[in-house]
Amino acid sequence: MNSEEKKEINNDSSDEILTIPNILSFFRILLITPFMILFLNGQYVWAAVMIIISGLTDCVDGFVARHFNQVSDFGKILDPVADKLTLLAVGIGICILTPEVITVMVILIIKDLLMLIGGIALIKNDIQPPQARWYGKVGTILFYISVCTIVVLKVFGIEVPYLSVILLSITAATMIFALVKYFLLFLDLITNGSNQKKGE
Repeated sequence: MNSEEKKEINNDSSDEILTIPNILSFFRILLITPFMILFLNGQYVWAAVMIIISGLTDCVDGFVARHFNQVSDFGKILDPVADKLTLLAVGIGICILTPEVITVMVILIIKDLLMLIGGIALIKNDIQPPQARWYGKVGTILFYISVCTIVVLKVFGIEVPYLSVILLSITAATMIFALVKYFLLFLDLITNGSNQKKGE
């Protein structure tokens, strides 16, 4: 391989990493630090603002990737990593403030661990992990909405009977639905990949 070919490969790699959706995902990861600082210092409103901004970038990055043809293998990995790191940070903070969300956090952690195992299984079978699906995004968005609502109500001392239970139950149900759908998707990809290898 000559120097020009190496330079072309490096340029392609840089172009794949430095896309608008990936920059938004990196930005989402960077927002974790100010969120934790603000939250742990009792600045709940500003912490909620950080999460809202994070949630908006999460909604936008997939649209931008598809609309401007900037879908990349790196982005398929970075986006869910950014989601999981953000959710973990939020979960730790929220569990300290409102212990009632611990059940949803346990479901979330189990879901993410199983998805990680599924992703590893796909990679081991030389199968490209799929892009995030709408049902996964809906679960994430509902989590953001539920968390922000619970925190805001608690900060301002507003009591709404059973609201937390209802929000968290809907969020948990959506996450379980997403987990089942992803499991079936991963299983289908692994099965089809194995069949293709046998055919070869």
